Amino acid sequence: MPVSTRNPYTVKDRIAAHKAMAIAALHADSSLSTRLNRYNEHMERARSLELLTDFYALIQEGGAQ
Repeated sequence: MPVSTRNPYTVKDRIAAHKAMAIAALHADSSLSTRLNRYNEHMERARSLELLTDFYALIQEGGAQ
């Protein structure tokens, strides 16, 4: 049963959003270390979501034993 929310989104949308925020962080008007930290944080979140979706798909296929 789907959960009703005000702003529904898919995991792919969140991955794309974090990648976009990572790129935007590089162009922000901040110090280099701040921009790099923000970039790394968003890319880490995007990669984590990608790994979770891959793992979930693997479980659904019955490949994880």
